[in-house]
Amino acid sequence: MNAKPNSLAARDIEYLMHPQTNLKLHRDVGPNLVDHGGGVWITDADGNRLLDAMSGLWCASLGYTSARLARVAFEQMQKLSYGHLYKHNSHEPAIELAEKLLEIAPPHMSKVHFQNSGSEANDVAIKLVWYYQNAIGKPEKRKIISRHGAYHGSSVATVSLTGKPDMHEKFNLPLDGFLHTDCPYYFRDGGSGESEEAYASRLAENLNTLIEDEGPETVAAFFAEPVLGSAGAISPPATYFEKIQAVLKKHDVLFIADEVITGFGRTGNMWGSETFALMPDMMTCAKALSAAALPISAVIISDHVYEALVAQSDRLGGYAHGHTYAGHPVSAAVALEVQKIYEEMDVVSVAQRLGVVLEETLAPFADHPMVGQIDRTGMMAGMELVADKDTRTAFADELGVPARVGRAARENGLIIKSIGSRIAFAPAFVTSEEEIAEFGLRLGKALDAVHKDVCNA
Repeated sequence: MNAKPNSLAARDIEYLMHPQTNLKLHRDVGPNLVDHGGGVWITDADGNRLLDAMSGLWCASLGYTSARLARVAFEQMQKLSYGHLYKHNSHEPAIELAEKLLEIAPPHMSKVHFQNSGSEANDVAIKLVWYYQNAIGKPEKRKIISRHGAYHGSSVATVSLTGKPDMHEKFNLPLDGFLHTDCPYYFRDGGSGESEEAYASRLAENLNTLIEDEGPETVAAFFAEPVLGSAGAISPPATYFEKIQAVLKKHDVLFIADEVITGFGRTGNMWGSETFALMPDMMTCAKALSAAALPISAVIISDHVYEALVAQSDRLGGYAHGHTYAGHPVSAAVALEVQKIYEEMDVVSVAQRLGVVLEETLAPFADHPMVGQIDRTGMMAGMELVADKDTRTAFADELGVPARVGRAARENGLIIKSIGSRIAFAPAFVTSEEEIAEFGLRLGKALDAVHKDVCNA
């Protein structure tokens, strides 16, 4: 990169460390500098307008730069700029937001435990699983199962839960006691002639075998995203969760639904748990909780789990967990306003309507020579890229085709996400039908450009 001395790009290279980034390569190529945003568009430092089809990192569900949310944050900062929830302390924004979340949560949920990020929420859920098992006299139940390809966070515990080997390598992770079962990826892993239902039965039996081999008395919980977001927006095959939940119930294993991506309308219902008829013991949420305007997350806890926590905290003389900024009044006030906006716009209806438009926009790409499968649930979708459509053969990893499509999309003024052999899309709920159509045009140019490049290589 030929960054000018003392330019913003040069200062970025000099002073910042970037997550999920090749640190050495970054010193050569530098940052993609964003200057400002509005609606579903961002403008980079060179003045290029980019259509964001990913809502940032699945989170900017109302787009960018809301005067309404800025006003709420400003007013709350003038009234109470900080307040914590330790030792019986509380404040109105946290109370009102918790009340609202339980109003829209499944009816068996009882309490809201605020945190600051999706990683923190899942990390706390792990702690609560262990606290609960100790509370009911089953301390040997410590092992936690997730799925290959899943993403649940980047803390030491949640990245152990995460089923991505690259996030474990050379970090001395995962921690002991974190196990992984099949990724429910029917397109890639379904057998020849095997129906979705038969595939789901096979995966449920594999989970059952894993639990029995480990010893059901040692398995505490199972974590799952309703749709595997960071695996590339992979939706579960038919009957999958019905069969998985039966296995969990059989072995008295807690079920935690990671709704960090799927919560607040993303799947065409308020919760992914509703979309797939889940009955979790806990749910975690973040991202669209505040529409990414400020950091906040939550663990939503079922009544039977909460009552066990109450009894245990009384036996111990207190519940010894907390974060300084959890339930921050400014974040809580903004998140509460976001919930009001969702209610006013009827976000579920919007997601259902625009989800159909998204599907119609992506459908013609099924005939593209590089596209093997298109998967859409609500307002999130994934596209599998293949070297051969008939055999479903993936491109060689060294070609980096999905990443090349991502770069080509950006060159055409479109932001998407490349993940493994897939590319993913999660437009904001304020995206217009015309903007979705424009997204399709730009995506087509990117796919064609990479296909031409790969074929000529």
